[in-house]
Amino acid sequence: MDKLDAMQVYVAVVDAHSFARAAEVLGQPRSTVSRVVKELAAWLGAQLLQRTTRKLSVTAEGRRYYEECKRLLAEMAAMEASFPGRSAQPAGRFKVGMPQSLARHCILPRIGEFLQQYPALELLLCSSDHVEEIFQEGFDCVIRTGRIEDSTTLVARPLARYRWMVLASPAWLAAHGRPQSIDELHQHRAVGYLNHRTGRTIDWLFSLDEGDCAIRMRETLVVDDTDAYIQAGIQGLGLIRVASYLAQPYLQSGALVACLEQAASDLPLSLVYPQNRYLPPAVRAFYDWSRRVLQPPHSEAYAGASARLLAAHGLF
Repeated sequence: MDKLDAMQVYVAVVDAHSFARAAEVLGQPRSTVSRVVKELAAWLGAQLLQRTTRKLSVTAEGRRYYEECKRLLAEMAAMEASFPGRSAQPAGRFKVGMPQSLARHCILPRIGEFLQQYPALELLLCSSDHVEEIFQEGFDCVIRTGRIEDSTTLVARPLARYRWMVLASPAWLAAHGRPQSIDELHQHRAVGYLNHRTGRTIDWLFSLDEGDCAIRMRETLVVDDTDAYIQAGIQGLGLIRVASYLAQPYLQSGALVACLEQAASDLPLSLVYPQNRYLPPAVRAFYDWSRRVLQPPHSEAYAGASARLLAAHGLF
């Protein structure tokens, strides 16, 4: 097996976290995959992987070699695809990460279109919330929320621009009134959302003319799941703050009403991928498709739905 094939085998093992799973993906015997990686490590004179009875982990040298392999393989694939005679559709394993809520509400309902358009792709769609995971987990690209700057290792391309929205059920507003300003949020209670990385609930951030403002809400209860968070708001357990792509169906149905629309903060979405000389064809295809399907509806739709609900409940 030549070095290029060996690099592909090694990348598959690291991505799968298993020799057995990598062998299944590659359609090769497990013994062959194990032998190739062993010979590769001997040729490099470095320990790439550490194996125990329960876990396969990557050494620091193995991680560096993996990232270089991914970069070189992606550049070769993109370079070959740039020639007319080799411009076939993207093919092979393609691993994408994104927030679970975005996948469930925006991507999965339409991902069949993408798969039908690119049938030779083996798509792995994974829940992922942190930029650094793009290298740790071997993603080809990830969708991220918030402001992300390009770096020497990553490229961020804008996909869409949504908003953070403060929402409440009609029952909550009838009982407690509608906050008219950010200052009045201190008179209300909210449903807390637990961030497991920090061990605390998330502050509410607002972008004002005088700068960013972080509000620490008083909380009625705390949850760690997006669906539970939204349902708590629908049940009238407090104010919630969610991305507008999650809010739309509940605003349209009347289950939730928008508050403080004048203070809604921007929420950009970006596709982030490793810095390569050539953009891999699969990443380019996914960027073009996701940019199209993620375009938000006009903000007037939100405002109109909110105004109608407020009027119907005598709150406007």
